[in-house]
Amino acid sequence: MTGTSFDAPDPLAALGWSPHFAAQLTDEDAELTPLRIASVQRNKATGLGPDGPQRLSYSNDLSAADVAVGDWVVANTTTTQIMRILPRTSQLSRRAAGVEAKAQLLAANVDTLFITTSCNADFNLARLERYVVLALDAGIHPAILLTKADQCDDPAAYVAQATALSDKIIAVLAINAKDPAQVDQLRAWCGPGQTVAFVGSSGVGKSTIINTLTGADQTTADIRADDAKGRHTTTARSLHLLAGGGLVIDMPGMRELGLHDVAGGIDVLFDDIFKLAGQCRFRDCAHVSEPGCAVKAAIDAGTVSAERVERWRKLKSEDKLNTTTMGMDRKRARALTRSHRAIQAEQRGKKGDK
Repeated sequence: MTGTSFDAPDPLAALGWSPHFAAQLTDEDAELTPLRIASVQRNKATGLGPDGPQRLSYSNDLSAADVAVGDWVVANTTTTQIMRILPRTSQLSRRAAGVEAKAQLLAANVDTLFITTSCNADFNLARLERYVVLALDAGIHPAILLTKADQCDDPAAYVAQATALSDKIIAVLAINAKDPAQVDQLRAWCGPGQTVAFVGSSGVGKSTIINTLTGADQTTADIRADDAKGRHTTTARSLHLLAGGGLVIDMPGMRELGLHDVAGGIDVLFDDIFKLAGQCRFRDCAHVSEPGCAVKAAIDAGTVSAERVERWRKLKSEDKLNTTTMGMDRKRARALTRSHRAIQAEQRGKKGDK
């Protein structure tokens, strides 16, 4: 965690405290202290308050799995126990790895999510859409940050592709992450009390950017030139104070972002296809070979991209599977996953026969 001093008149406000959280306090909290969670470990956490970082433990009805970096909690500073997590304004989570679908908290109370990729082989529209869906479903403003722009012949082409994904994306910026003047453009979203987070693959420059914004010196590693893949430099999620006000949540590069319970975000990102699907003849239309399919008609008419529709179908199918299997035992979850994959393969076969 970086920095512990405050210049704002209200030190809690500098950490993102707002009337939303103040309204959650009760008479029972009078002897407790509000703290912002800066890091989470298995048996302990670190809370940040006006007096700096404090080591915290979990009360009997809480565990590390319940607490996210960015959470506001009330704690008994005498016993060091976290007594309660205050209701969040936003929450980022993903499907944890493994057969049994379980949610893994990523971050809480984020205002802007910087989805970071590079102007090279790391750039992937389907992956960007996953992160945008995650943000939109959580009510977080998504922005796309394209690094390595100085190493690319035509960064404008990448900007155009990312911008075309959705008008819900608040900004698409192509920058050189090692140029402080270019990184400073991000401060427009990093004002006092604002919380931003960075997500994306390893090695795309997230830590370099955060170093500039915080004035810190985290270890960084360049991306591999042969396959545009990076090495992990951030190993755990953590909250940092930004120079000039605001906070940032740094997250390790994620190889997988399994979505769950984000149907609302998918419908927002793909709102044009969502509206078309409502016009299909059959309510359970799979948009593959059914008669009266408005989505297929739009593809044939050239008003919607077949590739984009396929990405939409895959996200909808994955979200449904992960949401359905959430909490199932291993045997039932594995059986349902096998059935899902068989159906997907059959549908791909139908498309290939056409």
